[in-house]
Amino acid sequence: MALAALMLAGCGLHPLYNGGSVGRVATLLSQIEVAPIPGQSGYMVSNAVRDQLGAAPGVQPLYRLEIKLDDKIIGLGVRRNDTVTRERRTLRARYQLIDLANGTVLLDASAGSDAGIDVVGSEYATIAGENTALERLSATVASQIVARIALYTERTTPAP
Repeated sequence: MALAALMLAGCGLHPLYNGGSVGRVATLLSQIEVAPIPGQSGYMVSNAVRDQLGAAPGVQPLYRLEIKLDDKIIGLGVRRNDTVTRERRTLRARYQLIDLANGTVLLDASAGSDAGIDVVGSEYATIAGENTALERLSATVASQIVARIALYTERTTPAP
């Protein structure tokens, strides 16, 4: 056990959120404002991102996160009578982290995920499945965005 701890310490790995809520990464994440995103998927993604960033009320933002979404539902399985039996919902995000002091784009990246949906006889159940898929996809995409920004912050922000 002690040997494993020594080997791990020697490999250069360290916690991303070192210092907890007052650490370097958490502090920077709390200084990011999320620009409004249109649509239902935009509402869900922006709320999920804000929740994960942990923005403190009253903190003056130093950065703005702009996100553009592409939300699609495509029919996959088709019966002989041309009715769809399976759908695939994809949610893709292109996002930019912008320094508000000078307008510089610090990070330009993308994130995305997809989910399969069974199309059943009840239209209500199918719509509920599509909405549930959107909720899961929004949380997944938000996690990818925040993790990428945290990693960028860790790699580019000098240690105190």
